[in-house]
Amino acid sequence: MTEPSVAPPADCHPNKIVVGSRNSKLALVQTHHVIQLMEQQYPEKKFDLISMSTTGDKILDIALPKIGEKSLFTKELETALEAKEVQFVVHSLKDLPTTLPDGFVIGAVLEREDPRDAVVMHKDFDDDDLSSLPPSSVIGTSSLRRKAQLLSKFSHLSVESIRGNLNTRLRKLDENKQYSAIILAMAGLNRMGWNDRISKVLPGSEMMYAVGQGALAVECAEEDAKTLQLLSPLHHRETALQVVAERSFLCSLGGGCSAPVGVVSELSSDGKILELEGGVWSLDGTKTLRKKLSSSLVLEVEEEPPRKKAIHLQPTVFCGIVSPTADLELYKAAFKLGQDLAEALISEGASSIMEEARKANESS
Repeated sequence: MTEPSVAPPADCHPNKIVVGSRNSKLALVQTHHVIQLMEQQYPEKKFDLISMSTTGDKILDIALPKIGEKSLFTKELETALEAKEVQFVVHSLKDLPTTLPDGFVIGAVLEREDPRDAVVMHKDFDDDDLSSLPPSSVIGTSSLRRKAQLLSKFSHLSVESIRGNLNTRLRKLDENKQYSAIILAMAGLNRMGWNDRISKVLPGSEMMYAVGQGALAVECAEEDAKTLQLLSPLHHRETALQVVAERSFLCSLGGGCSAPVGVVSELSSDGKILELEGGVWSLDGTKTLRKKLSSSLVLEVEEEPPRKKAIHLQPTVFCGIVSPTADLELYKAAFKLGQDLAEALISEGASSIMEEARKANESS
């Protein structure tokens, strides 16, 4: 496995590809996973890694929604991409805004890990669950989405921000008694091999997850046809359809990290029905709107349209995600499902709940 290194511009050597990553342990594990997949596809190529800290990694004393920056964990990586210091960068998809900077696209969405959230209890409460914890027990999370849902279901608990990478948050839980439990994404714990820390998995019916949670995204330049082609074997169509619907929902709703918004999506076993549930909450969890819609999909494509190799067509993009030509109509259906669900919730008062949540977060 290649080690992080400083490399010359990514396009200097035809068989050398430079990959960008955050330098947290989880981010590096995820990026190495992508590199391993690429090495299997292209054994003749050499992959080098550049890692860096992002704004979100550096500012640890302020809750994420209060920082006021949309690209907390991506901006520095995109700067390196724009300067051609790297050929592509690997992200947790949930960190990427639904609208990317001009000239960038998500060239591949990898098969999704478990998108659900998990409870990790302090050792003093190993025999408890959230409902049985003593009144005013503190649960740690930096997510407004998690906070609102926790308060909605467990009003006897207190929820406080906890910042830092996965290792740091687990250490804060273990080394002091401030937190009775913390809420983390299953995907990160699974990728780090820390499944034994999970006290309980929260189903979507109890804790709707973040848009794109559990999926990895590979970002590159929109006009870089060569890299887009190289990334195409990594693209997982079923996952991509789900997250296009989720990102379309969030974008149409006008949500982000400054308001509690959650989703649950599911593709039927035969691949013909895509179901999307969305929810919004007030910051204190006392107001909730949830709704579910579905869309018919036919994933089998009888014949792929012929392609003219001499002409590079600009890719069709849905909330930053490139659609393969053969799947264009399916991506359109997934995108519309997200829009329709957002419009349905807006018609029931979602916008006022979200605006109330934003104001409450700003004043807290």
